Amino acid sequence: MLQCVFLLSDSGEVMVEKQMTAHRVDRGICGWFWDYVLAHAAGDASKVVVSPTHYLFQVYRNGVTFLACTQVEMPPLLAIEFLSRVADVLTDYLGDLNEDIIKDNFVLVYQILDEMMDNGFPLTTEPNILKEMIAPPNIVSKMLNVVTGKSSNLGNKLPDAAASFVPWRTTVVKDASNEVYVNIVEELDACVNREGALVKCEAYGKIQVNSSLPGVPELTLSFSNPTIINDVRFHPCVRFRPWESNQILSFVPPDGQFELMSYRVKKLKTTPIYVKPQLTSDSGNCRVNVMVGIKNDPGKPIDSITVQFRLPPLIASADLTANYGTVDILADQTCLWTIGQIPKDKAPSLSGNLRLEEGLTHLHTFPTFEVKFKIMGVALSGLQIDKLEVKNTPNAPYKGFRAQTQAGRYEVRS
Repeated sequence: MLQCVFLLSDSGEVMVEKQMTAHRVDRGICGWFWDYVLAHAAGDASKVVVSPTHYLFQVYRNGVTFLACTQVEMPPLLAIEFLSRVADVLTDYLGDLNEDIIKDNFVLVYQILDEMMDNGFPLTTEPNILKEMIAPPNIVSKMLNVVTGKSSNLGNKLPDAAASFVPWRTTVVKDASNEVYVNIVEELDACVNREGALVKCEAYGKIQVNSSLPGVPELTLSFSNPTIINDVRFHPCVRFRPWESNQILSFVPPDGQFELMSYRVKKLKTTPIYVKPQLTSDSGNCRVNVMVGIKNDPGKPIDSITVQFRLPPLIASADLTANYGTVDILADQTCLWTIGQIPKDKAPSLSGNLRLEEGLTHLHTFPTFEVKFKIMGVALSGLQIDKLEVKNTPNAPYKGFRAQTQAGRYEVRS
């Protein structure tokens, strides 16, 4: 049972305090927690923290810390999942999530917290039901609230989904266009050592669905190679037994956009592009040469390619140019090389000279190069959708499929 939820800014300021039970949690616990965070600044602070008086659970999103407190023992994942769901719901409502947005929508945040938890226990966490109870903000509603003085978006009737046997879907879906779209979105994490060997390469993926189907449809989604995926996490609509026995996703979808599942694919053997940095230093200078090219052609254009690295300390000046793209030295001493797409007639390269400060002859700290890119139309993990079956609809729906991959934490050591 959670007794209190706080929303903290990056400076430690308490932006929202929501007491969930009759027992009031003193706000001073936030000061203790912030001291703990600062003491562990060198590493990641634990998601679960034990203070002298409370158990604390934290989730960090876009500069906002969601902090929950309790004095009784409870499953930690329950608290962490609830805080994650609160962050997801607020992002869905407000379009984004940061300190300024929360301060501009205090009333809405309190209303959502009121409905999502009752006396310390999670109650309504499905956005489908919440949006019928609490109207999402828009320009018209904000103007009406200012003119009329009404500050509540709460509806005056019970949501239709509350009477449905499927809690994440209303009994009557309005304006259903009889369409369903499935999107595979992956992030590729890779680490290449200074010898050019691939040390680690993994893909973190999400299956995103946009459903606009009438009635209560039954969907079945299967993959041609489900054995490659690990660490799956499902939306509550997914029935676990079909997946456990046959690796088939069987579900009744919510209306609109939602994340059906997330997964990880481990031990990938190759990356789509290569980055080869060479740095040599002597006599107070460091010569830099970086080459970029296609290593494993994915069959689709590789877009939005950038390479960036932080200039080493004790650099007096930098003179870097590229034969393709643009090179910028940012205010935080980061060199950003924007390439876009790799041309067919030449391999992009960056070269130049770094002048060391007076008295230094050799560079002692070598930078790590961070690579970004985006590929539309392909999932680099190799995951492929076999078929999507839709039942219990009056007419055959339109089904669309798409995939994309982008670089996550892609590092090349020098």
